[in-house]
Amino acid sequence: MMKWFKKISGRRSLMVLSLFMLVGCTQKKRPLHGETEFQRQLNADYKDATKSPLKDKDRKEFTGLDFFKFDSTYVVTAQFKRTPEAQPFKMKTTTERLPVYLKYGELHFTLKGKEFRLNIYQNQELMREAGYEDYLFLPFLDETNSFESYGGGRYIDARIPEGDTFVIDFNTAYNPYCAYNEKYSCPIVPRENYLKIRVEAGVKAFGKH
Repeated sequence: MMKWFKKISGRRSLMVLSLFMLVGCTQKKRPLHGETEFQRQLNADYKDATKSPLKDKDRKEFTGLDFFKFDSTYVVTAQFKRTPEAQPFKMKTTTERLPVYLKYGELHFTLKGKEFRLNIYQNQELMREAGYEDYLFLPFLDETNSFESYGGGRYIDARIPEGDTFVIDFNTAYNPYCAYNEKYSCPIVPRENYLKIRVEAGVKAFGKH
């Protein structure tokens, strides 16, 4: 997950060290905030200094991201249409970086009685990394953007399905790292992936309550 972003004392006494280790172990045993495993794992990653996109000042005060409540309505089965004729293109980002993507397919689905289509993409550089050969990238915009959710849209990570159906779980939608820290370069959601509906699922805007 989160592979779509790029980054632009003296001796302590034994007593103090022991206390530090005890506190550290206690912190590790604290239950992670989150209604689902996805939420708990995301919160754990964002609290971890080695993985977190948060600025130091925000991470130190971090107790958990704000999520929409899990809603099975936003878990939909889409018809997956591959697009083998598509040509690689340079996707715009929040910086001058232009990573090469391929439109891998189209997802056709019904959400709350309305029919929609989303394009799903494959990063041509990332696919060469071990473990990411079958990774796909699903960015989207919706009518909660700039209100409850981040104005630049959200992302969903996925893998190439074996058949012609594809399960989209909007509850796993997360923000670009740029929503937390301007040092990152993030893909800009293509306009054709705008959903004219409120997707009240996944991560909300950072800092809004």
